[in-house]
Amino acid sequence: MAIHENLLGGPPPTHLPDDPEPRELLASGAAPAEVAAKYPASSLAWAQLADDAFEAGRVVESYAYARTGYHRGLDALRRNGWKGHGPVPFEHEPNRGFLRALHALARAAQAIGEQEEYERCTTFLRESSPTAASTLG
Repeated sequence: MAIHENLLGGPPPTHLPDDPEPRELLASGAAPAEVAAKYPASSLAWAQLADDAFEAGRVVESYAYARTGYHRGLDALRRNGWKGHGPVPFEHEPNRGFLRALHALARAAQAIGEQEEYERCTTFLRESSPTAASTLG
């Protein structure tokens, strides 16, 4: 038996390819809006914009940024073999932008009273990555 064999018969985990430039720019203090403009496919940049807007009390803006990051992440997941379900491990750093955007979307949806979207996103996050659900809150 292989060490990483999937014994449950579900889809294998999806690991997005590394995209270090946006992550490095954000880590060096670049403005998230500049990073998102330069790398619009980066879920990480959109997730950071969503977090910053939420922390500043701009909940609707946070929702919009999070939804953009979420959809850009879905596009990337599909390009990398994801079929609409299955693990998206938080432990794989390139997956974190999508998972953060998904968490931010759930948080903003709850804040504006969009309960169904909050529940859908929360369930999706938990099913994609229990680690992300517990780490991101």
